[in-house]
Amino acid sequence: MTDKILLVDDDPNVLAACERALRKRFSLHTAPGGEEGLQAIREQGPFAVIVADMEMPGMNGIQFLSNAREYSPDSVRMMLTGNADMRTAVDAVNEGNIFRFLTKPCPPERLASMLEAGIQQYRLVVAERELLEKTLKGSVKILTEILSMVNPAAFSRSTRITRYVKHIVEHLGLSRLWQFELAAMLSQIGCVTVPPDVLDKVYAGQPLSEEERKIYSSHPSVGGGLLVNIPRLEQMARMIEGQQKPFGDYPAPENMTQEEATTALGSQILKIALGFDELVVQGSRSKEALSTLRSRDNQYNPKLLSALENLPQTAPAEAVRMVGTSDLRANMVAEESIRANNGLLLVSKGQEISETVLIRLRNFSRGVGVVEPFRVRVMSENRMV
Repeated sequence: MTDKILLVDDDPNVLAACERALRKRFSLHTAPGGEEGLQAIREQGPFAVIVADMEMPGMNGIQFLSNAREYSPDSVRMMLTGNADMRTAVDAVNEGNIFRFLTKPCPPERLASMLEAGIQQYRLVVAERELLEKTLKGSVKILTEILSMVNPAAFSRSTRITRYVKHIVEHLGLSRLWQFELAAMLSQIGCVTVPPDVLDKVYAGQPLSEEERKIYSSHPSVGGGLLVNIPRLEQMARMIEGQQKPFGDYPAPENMTQEEATTALGSQILKIALGFDELVVQGSRSKEALSTLRSRDNQYNPKLLSALENLPQTAPAEAVRMVGTSDLRANMVAEESIRANNGLLLVSKGQEISETVLIRLRNFSRGVGVVEPFRVRVMSENRMV
């Protein structure tokens, strides 16, 4: 009885009868109308199954289930009605995206059977989503680990902007945080084709030649092209492709489909995070960086810029130490660039040391050699990430 059921009906006799018949088999919650049902979803959800009567005053069942879908998209929705005409059924399916359509009077055993089927469907949906998210995050982790070794500077930047993107999305209360977060983590994957000296110029704010500008400007399309063929990463690939597109070039949201609007939003968030990071790395304070971005007409979404105004500052480090490769530990943060004896950049300044990077550094130490000691920050456990 861990999966909760919500039954919404304006008839108290129906609610009482269902409670008597079903309370021993299900964790049943009731609401006497659509507004009360939405409040229950907000305050007591998530519910595995939501059942609504069609004919209710103020907000009918179709309207309620359509709203419920916005608040709790994973919940399985069912319609219970005494009006079994075809128009009602079609509207319920199209607008409420219902799983079952039940007619009154509905025998308790039949309702119980439908609730069991709804719970099983809910578990399948949740399991698939969790598997998808964990699989994608695992795949992204592998890709970013490879980026950290091939191009440490680009990886370090993607780590920083992921923090900014996560803050913006949480501040705006957007759903599917993981999509935007993964897009941020992979936003610099196309930089594997950009020469390190060009990236060094970009991150230092130095002017680029026309050829260097073309090379650097191509990395979003390269990154999107690498990811677009991976199932379930198609939308994130398009977000990454658009990370340099000015805000003023987008049509109004009402002129885009839902998918197009979400993709555009992801690209705009990435553009702000990247522009903000570029200025901060070059020495600007947060307020100065935001002011500079606002002064660039039609380049950045002003609503999204405002979401960065209350960005928490990184918690102070416990200590800055001089260490060698043998003393280095995962989760330490490089206070300066770490290079091999032949000059190859192994870890960029500001990059957190992962287990994979740690293994690579120790392998280089036993072979070519690493310039050491070097400074690292030992972060407190409750640091901002």
